[in-house]
Amino acid sequence: MEFSHLSVLKEEAVDALNIKPDGIYLDGTLGGGGHSEEIASRLTGKGRLIGMDQDDEALEAAGERLARFGDRVTFVRDNFENAADRLKGMGIAGLDGVLLDLGVSSRQFDAPERGFSYRMDAPLDMRMDRRQELSAMTIVNEWSEKELFHILRDYGEEPFAANIAKHIAAERGIRKIETTSDLNAVIDAAIPARVRAKDSGHPARRTYQALRIATNRELDVLKTALDTLADMLNDGGRFAVITFHSLEDRMVKQTFRTWEDPCICPPTFPKCVCGRISRGKVITRKPVMPGKDETETNRRARSARLRVFERRMETDES
Repeated sequence: MEFSHLSVLKEEAVDALNIKPDGIYLDGTLGGGGHSEEIASRLTGKGRLIGMDQDDEALEAAGERLARFGDRVTFVRDNFENAADRLKGMGIAGLDGVLLDLGVSSRQFDAPERGFSYRMDAPLDMRMDRRQELSAMTIVNEWSEKELFHILRDYGEEPFAANIAKHIAAERGIRKIETTSDLNAVIDAAIPARVRAKDSGHPARRTYQALRIATNRELDVLKTALDTLADMLNDGGRFAVITFHSLEDRMVKQTFRTWEDPCICPPTFPKCVCGRISRGKVITRKPVMPGKDETETNRRARSARLRVFERRMETDES
């Protein structure tokens, strides 16, 4: 299957990076290379783009798409939580921009063998990096009922988390839950029919989101990347993040706000004495969302949110 992925908010995200022709940029979620192609096209011969992804198929597809840019683009296979260390190992001390387009690519969703979609019968996998051992099948069949409840509640915001976890534990006591169809049947039995009839969405969607996040440690990875890449931004450098669910968006929103105003002094204090220094300014007070044309063309773009932060070194002296 050919790797295909519609880059969400492509123009908006790249415009928000305020590209410097001779700057150094990181696309930590390369995917099919749509955002990177737009970034690279705005760079001169002195500019540099590092495209990172943990998916081998994504890197292969992006390599072909971006081949015309030559050594202006460097490809790295790794999880973006390791980006800071990898960049420093390459001799890169500062960045003029970082882009993270979170979530699963269209190619990963549409490839049955990857097991991301509840709409196709396939082995329960959900690994973005197929080199890792942990898969959704392992979680479903080996994690405790209590652990399953917590990830369904916390990562999927599933109101029937306890009942779904209970049904999974009971079913795997009889036979191993190996495929998406096996899991769908368990979820279907765990959610009351009256609720399924009222809910226009698929009853398994929250469970699949939770399992995908747990399998790939998505929230931990995002937190690490935000923490380690923040101080790699040069003066005026921008950090742009596209999220697709509320847990990610909330983390990015709160992190950017803390970067801008890190003071922890009580509001009754006449001036700040905690010594925490602002890293810069939030550019997007409200998230940028796709327009009607984009959501009609790509329904998966409907939940996308773009937030942008700008590093300002001069604030260190204020």
